[in-house]
Amino acid sequence: MSCLFCSIISGDIPCHKIYEDESTFAFLDINPVSVGHTLIVPKAHAENLDAGSEADAVAVAKAVYKIAPAVMKAVSADGYNLGMNHGECAGQEVAHTHFHLMPRKTNTPRTWTKLHPSSESLEETAATIRAILG
Repeated sequence: MSCLFCSIISGDIPCHKIYEDESTFAFLDINPVSVGHTLIVPKAHAENLDAGSEADAVAVAKAVYKIAPAVMKAVSADGYNLGMNHGECAGQEVAHTHFHLMPRKTNTPRTWTKLHPSSESLEETAATIRAILG
């Protein structure tokens, strides 16, 4: 079985990576609902959260804790939504555990409509986030 996110993590499919450590990988969503919409995934494949290990769940939470402030600063956000779609009936489109970090700005309508930014725009955002993360 082929997994889109495993292919991204392995480098077989390009992405706009913003963070990587021993257990996790984070990159920009190519069809974001807001500028800076980031996907944070465990490197170990598991179709959903309870199919993976507790250690991977903790590692993803720690990555969110580190990444969220950098994403907010990079895109001048005032807050964010953190979400996970567990199962196809809940809207999970890729069968690999992943969390969505969706930056939000005050007085901007909160929408779930997917945007279609250019690759150049995504890379500019990713570079800004990476620079903040150090």
